[in-house]
Amino acid sequence: MITLAHAEPQDVEAIVALLAELEGSAGVAVAADAATIRMERVRSALFGALPAGRALLAWDDRELAGLAGYQFIWPSTGLTTSLYLKQLYVASAYRRTGVGRLMMARLREIAVLSGCTRLEWTADAENEAARSFYRSVAGSAGASLGAEPLETMLFYRVTL
Repeated sequence: MITLAHAEPQDVEAIVALLAELEGSAGVAVAADAATIRMERVRSALFGALPAGRALLAWDDRELAGLAGYQFIWPSTGLTTSLYLKQLYVASAYRRTGVGRLMMARLREIAVLSGCTRLEWTADAENEAARSFYRSVAGSAGASLGAEPLETMLFYRVTL
């Protein structure tokens, strides 16, 4: 049975391991000796003096099955706040088991409870699996997100 919980400081090592799987699936090489640096980066981003984001974790007992990294963004429409999903990742062993849908539904609940007027995210144009998942979640009765891709917005990035 999958349970959802916000990340706690004791989860840092499991988060780093899951994100190494994500980066490996994207073809990014992760140096074995980088674990300490990567754990400090996660610790600082989630639990530092000025947290950069939050993480919703999906656990199957003691196994980390998925992660949703998100943050609140202001201003949104009418000077309100949006919940922005930066990264949704489900471990390969848990794909197509409902973990992603469960996490998206919880993120919607968090956004509503936090007074957000929007739940927003992006997907890589070439990642058809992710785009298919988001299409299915957008219209499914279980998640009831009601999302539509916006053709009017472009995503820009400066790599520093």
